[in-house]
Amino acid sequence: MSRLLDVTPFGARLRLKRPVQVGRLLFLVMAMPRQLRVFDHAEDHYRVWSLVRNLKKLDPATEDGAVVEIGVAFVGKNPPVSYLTNPAQLYDTETSKGGEVPEPEPPKAATQEKRKESRHNIPIEVTIEPVGQAGKAGQKETTVTENISHKGAAVLSSLELQPGSFLRISSTAHGVAIFAVVRDRRIGADGVARLHLEFIGGQWPLEK
Repeated sequence: MSRLLDVTPFGARLRLKRPVQVGRLLFLVMAMPRQLRVFDHAEDHYRVWSLVRNLKKLDPATEDGAVVEIGVAFVGKNPPVSYLTNPAQLYDTETSKGGEVPEPEPPKAATQEKRKESRHNIPIEVTIEPVGQAGKAGQKETTVTENISHKGAAVLSSLELQPGSFLRISSTAHGVAIFAVVRDRRIGADGVARLHLEFIGGQWPLEK
């Protein structure tokens, strides 16, 4: 449950108590003013598929538990056919125009070959904690990064988190706390598992 901060016939802004990714499709059910609706004018609730276009991280301590504020663009009454075949995929938010459904962009594992930004082999002590449905309440682990950039990192971890899981990664020494999504999990040559993470809602300040 959430409350709309603002709404137009083409989109809305709201806050959530769990992380979500830009490019994710969400199904919204809301008491939309009828004069702003494009369809279902006689229904009590407006049911519309929406695309997350932008995201801002919030402090849950001061925002009544909300962790992110998102802006969504309304897609339509029905999801695209590609969503039905692969609900986990992400969509390109840069090419959508006039309410058209953008082309799907499948999530990419954060591997060395596909990475857009160079990683630095810096061991930083961090704490990772699954959020949402990714893990049990209170489950967390203190570990170190194998490499890191402004946009992502690889961390040594015994947590068996699947791609698409969300977690909170923080460093007390550096005064940083940020959400991340697991892009891949692999076992290294040393037999230790690595989680490949993409940061969401912000970047890691390497200058610290």
